[in-house]
Amino acid sequence: MDVESLRALVIEDDPATAAGLVAGLRKAGFEVDLASDGSAGVRAALGSPPDVIVLDLLLPEQSGFEVLEQLRSRSSVPVIVLTALEELSDRLRCFELGAADYVPKPFWVEEVVARIRSRLALRAPRPSRVVRWADAEVDLEARTVRLAAARVPLTRHEFDVLAYLLERPGRAVSRAQLLEHSLDPFEERSDRTLDSHVARIRKKLGPSAASAIVTVWGVGYRFERETSGR
Repeated sequence: MDVESLRALVIEDDPATAAGLVAGLRKAGFEVDLASDGSAGVRAALGSPPDVIVLDLLLPEQSGFEVLEQLRSRSSVPVIVLTALEELSDRLRCFELGAADYVPKPFWVEEVVARIRSRLALRAPRPSRVVRWADAEVDLEARTVRLAAARVPLTRHEFDVLAYLLERPGRAVSRAQLLEHSLDPFEERSDRTLDSHVARIRKKLGPSAASAIVTVWGVGYRFERETSGR
């Protein structure tokens, strides 16, 4: 993927690591902005949204976890997490908070660039489409969900599961398909995980809108669209 004119925001407080990332990303064709603490990173990410964010977890002012939590409901920019934390619980927490990918330290800058290219390729532009039913409205391009005009905060995985169903109205979608196309390879891919996502989606949508997400026993789920718009 051609990254010419794409902009990356690096949020990293270690000068040597930050310098290496900035140099490597610029060599790969990115314009690069740098923030050295969590608070500055949030301001930069929301003030002038980049195309991708490279985020350290152990930051002054606000941790990377706090940055992810603030960005989750206010930005759809993919975040690549870099950290020396090794516990599986830390990795899973990153994904739950909306991270697009996770790279442990120490790392090769070339690998970070490759992961960024992969994530941006997955975000290739799609035709704008809004799906409406009951009192719900989902903008698949803007990745927003509203109920009676009120914003509904879904996690990235919850939105991806919902979007996959909405894009296939009337079709029974298997659990295997949803696990493959909606969840990260680093997250636990099990029926239990998927069912938990669907349960949370239904709860957030409320009874009227949630009734359109139908369980197909022995297969998976189906979205039974009542009305839709573009």
